[in-house]
Amino acid sequence: METLKKVGGFLAPEAKKSDDGRDQWPSRTSFILASMCGCAGLGNLLRFPSQVYNNIGLQWFIPYLMAVFIIAIPTLILEVSIGQAYRGGCVIAFNNINQRLKGMGLGLLFIAFCIGPYFVMNLAWIMAYFRHSFASPLPWKGRTKEFFMENVVRNVSPVEAGTYVQYPGVALIGEIVGWSAFTWFLIWLCIFRGIGMTGRVVYFTMGLPIVITIVLIVVRSCGQVFFSTGVGFGYFTSYASYNQKYSNAVMDSVIIACSNALFEIFAVLGCIGFLQLFPDPNSRIGSSDIGFLTWLEAVANMPGANFWAVALFFTLMVLGFSSAFAILDSIVTLIMDAQKRFRRPIVVTGIVILSFLLTLPYFDRWINDVALVFVVWAECYTSTTIYRWKDVWGQVGKPAYFVYNGCFLLAMILGVAIGHAVQPSTGAGAGFGLFITGVVVSVLIATEPDTKAPSFWNRNVSLRKLFYLAFYSGNQLTIDLNLIVATGNNWAVPIFWAPLLPSSATSLFYAVRDDPLHIFGFATAHLVLISIILGLIVPSWFDVFIPVARQHERKIEYAPGVAGSSVSIIAGRSNG
Repeated sequence: METLKKVGGFLAPEAKKSDDGRDQWPSRTSFILASMCGCAGLGNLLRFPSQVYNNIGLQWFIPYLMAVFIIAIPTLILEVSIGQAYRGGCVIAFNNINQRLKGMGLGLLFIAFCIGPYFVMNLAWIMAYFRHSFASPLPWKGRTKEFFMENVVRNVSPVEAGTYVQYPGVALIGEIVGWSAFTWFLIWLCIFRGIGMTGRVVYFTMGLPIVITIVLIVVRSCGQVFFSTGVGFGYFTSYASYNQKYSNAVMDSVIIACSNALFEIFAVLGCIGFLQLFPDPNSRIGSSDIGFLTWLEAVANMPGANFWAVALFFTLMVLGFSSAFAILDSIVTLIMDAQKRFRRPIVVTGIVILSFLLTLPYFDRWINDVALVFVVWAECYTSTTIYRWKDVWGQVGKPAYFVYNGCFLLAMILGVAIGHAVQPSTGAGAGFGLFITGVVVSVLIATEPDTKAPSFWNRNVSLRKLFYLAFYSGNQLTIDLNLIVATGNNWAVPIFWAPLLPSSATSLFYAVRDDPLHIFGFATAHLVLISIILGLIVPSWFDVFIPVARQHERKIEYAPGVAGSSVSIIAGRSNG
């Protein structure tokens, strides 16, 4: 019995504690690997090749790489830095930026909660293929699409039935339900003891796929770089909260991002060339086409097809599985932060059971198309607009503040709407025109700031007003975070980081408005928008997700231009 306890303690050790009593990663390597598990998943090997194929390759990389450096890396730095500095999951971290952003943190976790079942359902399909990979010849050879539709998902075509379409004959598939339950059990094993256990598991879940994928690329592939950072799911913030408070957050963010890019070089796009596929603007392929059609046909035509099929699906399983437990861990962090009286194994068990039930009628389209895009934009914009907004009010006045930000938001909404209704150039012109008008009007009506701005912005009154309206909140967030994350030899959050953040699909729904499944998914995606709006209007509704001792950490005194007013808050004390 004592031996079993020792083995259990080695495989699933208790997490180390940091100075403030919070669980801590066993090592910096564990944190980076766990973060990579979240971002380097099925999207690397499935979704990215389909995006490159659909957009005819090379020219797609230009806007894509611009988005990586303008949006992805700055947002990743934001999520890692606030989690580490404010010592909490998404809701606590965004509450420390501003108490009205608690709904933002909850919105991130809602997306994670919806995406988790999507990952697991795909993994159940993958495991079904894994089982079939031991049959020779491979049962899908020469009929990949038919096998996927008829033997795996058993797809049922919708039929017109009055106002809404119906799906006659829809039923649960025993094998898929079984594989889903098995996958959720594995996820439970990896996270039920906390980051002590997770810190051991990630060496396997991140290391093994790299080895297998390198072997696959030697056989048939050529690499392309894809940089899916995984921001917007909340696990970076949750994981970073278990770092030492003064860890090098900026360097870690860059390492995570670059490691993910290097790993994605091994996405085996060679199968497309092998099958002589050429992009057709009238026939687009999705990630399921790559994973369950294109790859299967390529593998079936390789020498030793069974071996490569087993290796492929085992790799996909480990990759997707590691992303799934990283996503679920962010939900566990929320509950453990808010309610200390619950033991972690009980919390993990409850969430896993609920997630398993949500896997059965899974949906994901509108979570990606509507909720994820919106919430990443919203976290970037609000973090650099609402942070210490009372300083801005005191310097330029509330009317100027609301005119500037109101015109910024209206410009984006009207620009997109007009672009869809008329043409993109007209929408862009209308949007920029309204924004420039808002800038001019807000500067004209703003009161003269009595606190100096940085050197360039202090040349005249108009520039000083513009600085407080457009850049003060983001600049002050950068300064205050650097007091924590840039100590010693740590990399500092760069000064250009904050202006990049705020710079960073509804019409698609009309085509499927009569499909109950799409209606449900579309409505669910908009719960994220409701969460963010409610958090702005009635932030006290979300206090249940924050420990009582930390609910009043955001009482900051009016102190324009004063660095370090958040230091006492980070330490758990209040200024007000």
